[in-house]
Amino acid sequence: MEELENLSQIKIDLASDEDIRMWSRGEVKKPETINYRTLKPEKDGLFCERIFGPVKDWECHCGKYKKIRFKGVVCDRCGVEVTKSKVRRERMGHIELAAPVAHIWYFKGIPNRIALVLDISPKDVEKVVYFASYVVTDKGDTGLTKCQVLNEREYHEAVEKYGFGSFKAEMGAEALQKLLREVDVESEYTDDEES
Repeated sequence: MEELENLSQIKIDLASDEDIRMWSRGEVKKPETINYRTLKPEKDGLFCERIFGPVKDWECHCGKYKKIRFKGVVCDRCGVEVTKSKVRRERMGHIELAAPVAHIWYFKGIPNRIALVLDISPKDVEKVVYFASYVVTDKGDTGLTKCQVLNEREYHEAVEKYGFGSFKAEMGAEALQKLLREVDVESEYTDDEES
């Protein structure tokens, strides 16, 4: 309790991919929760006992190990550790995503950090994230500019005018990630300091 009395501030931050994988006990691969016939958690599902721990104290999923004398044993059949069921409240799993996503703090918050870094309007950033507009990631030999946002009609007009493959325009968080990786943070920082 002394630690809480001397506390002056709390910081909430996003965890990195590496941190999440380090905290995780395993990957959730299926959307299923509980098997309707057995009423037990589905393997690799959202309530998986191998990832989160046993549902019943001191009992593995398949029932091979029961009782406290097998404490800490990992079942060779089902892969569940024999321990107390309350570990399910502490353990964490993770889901590997097929494509990058933009966290809402970065494109809906004030100030809109993605919009500031890429010099795009916040509404345009939102349209790109939600697959409503394209953003130019490679202008090629065209009259377009990098980070220019195009709606569906403008995109098709540009393809007609410059030819397919003469430039690259993409949608979604993956396109924004590509543009953000190309930003030279050091030079941007020194430019801001000079002005």
